[in-house]
Amino acid sequence: MFKSIFYGLAFAAVATPAFAQDVSTPQWRPTYHFTPPQNWTNDPNGLIFLNGKYNLYFQNNPFENKWGHMSWGHATSTDLVHWDNLPVAIPEIVTKDTTTYIYSGSAVLDKNNTSGLGKDGKGPLVAIFTADKPKQHNESQYIAYSNDGGLSYTQYAGNPVIDLDKKDFRDPNVFWYEPTKQWIMTVAMVDEHMVRIYGSKNLKQWTRLSDFGPAGYTKSGWECPSMVPLVVNGDKSKVKWVLFVSAFTDRGPGMQYFVGDFDGTNFKSDNSATETLPVDGGDAFYAAIPWRLANHKATLMGWLVPGKPDTYPWRGQMSIPRDLSLRATSEGLRLIQQPAITIKDKLNTLSADGVFAMESTDLRDKEVPLPKAGKTNAYWIDAEFAMADVKVAGFKIAQNKDLPGNDIIIGYDAIKQQLFIDCTNAEKNNKQPANHIQAVHMRPMKLLNGLVKIQLLVDRNSVEVFGNDGEKVITTEIYPDAKSTGVSVFGNYVNVSLKLWRMDK
Repeated sequence: MFKSIFYGLAFAAVATPAFAQDVSTPQWRPTYHFTPPQNWTNDPNGLIFLNGKYNLYFQNNPFENKWGHMSWGHATSTDLVHWDNLPVAIPEIVTKDTTTYIYSGSAVLDKNNTSGLGKDGKGPLVAIFTADKPKQHNESQYIAYSNDGGLSYTQYAGNPVIDLDKKDFRDPNVFWYEPTKQWIMTVAMVDEHMVRIYGSKNLKQWTRLSDFGPAGYTKSGWECPSMVPLVVNGDKSKVKWVLFVSAFTDRGPGMQYFVGDFDGTNFKSDNSATETLPVDGGDAFYAAIPWRLANHKATLMGWLVPGKPDTYPWRGQMSIPRDLSLRATSEGLRLIQQPAITIKDKLNTLSADGVFAMESTDLRDKEVPLPKAGKTNAYWIDAEFAMADVKVAGFKIAQNKDLPGNDIIIGYDAIKQQLFIDCTNAEKNNKQPANHIQAVHMRPMKLLNGLVKIQLLVDRNSVEVFGNDGEKVITTEIYPDAKSTGVSVFGNYVNVSLKLWRMDK
């Protein structure tokens, strides 16, 4: 969760202008990514799967379409696409002496009522979050509890549960660790570039266990840490822990991860302290935390940091939820991210026209239009390119026949062995999108037996690209005008197979 001063500096770095002018922008409203009906949103909070529903809490300004009045908004879903928007779950705390913002954190089901805050023999939901008091320049950790299924929360009378009298100390993420039968918290020691690990038997009294860091990227403050166990190579008997941290990089918003082991007290990384492993190669994916599911499964959701121009009557959206796993590579264990199977399994019914397939087509022309994508920049494409003797292949999106050369290019460069998104043409010719520090985003990726797989998710003002079944991911935001909706596939003398789903239903 951004501190307000850091927030302002960060957005200045990506050339964000004054906040929303009240001009409706339906051309940029996502169709299959979460946005609140109106007003500002940022970090996902309190992700918990309960009674068949995904609960998403999120940083929210209930009153305005700009950052401020930080509270926890709330929405639920059974399929991670269609969301029921609910009233604010945890509002800011306003007294005559001070205002306390409800910053980022997590939520757990205290099924055994270890906290003693349950009711009628049932365990409560407990939210653990950072209470930010701007006037006192203090951040501490609070808890609040719910006995109505997470619709509303009561502040714990003994708050704060951790207070180090620090200005920047935030974003607690909590889970139950069965081997030691205690709750574990990871929380950011922001300026120290460390993750502090605490333990508790009851969610109210916490004991410092250890610190991890500094390591990896340390040029800006660390935020939003979380730690999850993941299966390696699909083998349930092999599990490693992954620690996530968010930080602003020289390319904009970013996240890094560490792979290692957790023994209930310490996290020990397998990575060199100087090695940085990015979660995403773009400039928009930030503050992601996981839904913790059964059998060491986790689904990650992040905030896509908004750029320029403003959107209205909402501002800010979430990423596509990503199923996580680990894969052994020649470089070590690496994170694999794929669009959530919960969504992918239902694409044929979510799509406006079902699936359009192009089977083993030899592209002898430089570009082949894909009119089945529709005219609203909302679609999903799974493609496989045979790259023998081909230098570059991929897609051109946000095309406009009246503005040739104004497109955004997504593809694979076989010479450089890179997956990429290239916004140069759009920025140069149309001044959009203008939120990029760098117009080209790249991730190194090798061919697999002469083939490259690209999943391209475009949703009005966001682009997410997954290469080789989630080996590499790049995310960015785009702001094409309402007429720039064309899509084509290109690659001279390349063989391509693809499936396309229109997602504007």
